[in-house]
Amino acid sequence: MTDKVSSLRRSEIMSSIKSKDTKPEIIVRKFLHLSGLRYRLHDKKLIGKPDIKLTKYKTVIFVNGCFWHGHKDCKIYALPKSNVSFWQDKFEKNIQRDAENIKALKTLGWKVIVLWECELKGKKRIETLNRLIEKILVE
Repeated sequence: MTDKVSSLRRSEIMSSIKSKDTKPEIIVRKFLHLSGLRYRLHDKKLIGKPDIKLTKYKTVIFVNGCFWHGHKDCKIYALPKSNVSFWQDKFEKNIQRDAENIKALKTLGWKVIVLWECELKGKKRIETLNRLIEKILVE
């Protein structure tokens, strides 16, 4: 199947996708701040540049987009119908890289929390954010 838009337009669309300050990430940041928790963003010194770092709790949070990080069994994640081998390879590499980064951070003594975009939508949001606080403070 061929792409429905020109390669130039596809390039424009893809380049406009943000990797920082996404809506799900901002939802989490606002909630943490309102909860009295202070954090740093995208620490380049840590493997994988976690979206949020809570030094006091030795915790990092990745707020993953379901599409880009290959969230299995999720409505948001679907393999594109064009250029299938490229996308399969890309998603597999992203998933492998994420797993390696999480393992390395845990080895360094960091608690790693992964939140998915779909968990921050609709009715799931409050439950997810409350669970997040529990994970940070308790576990």
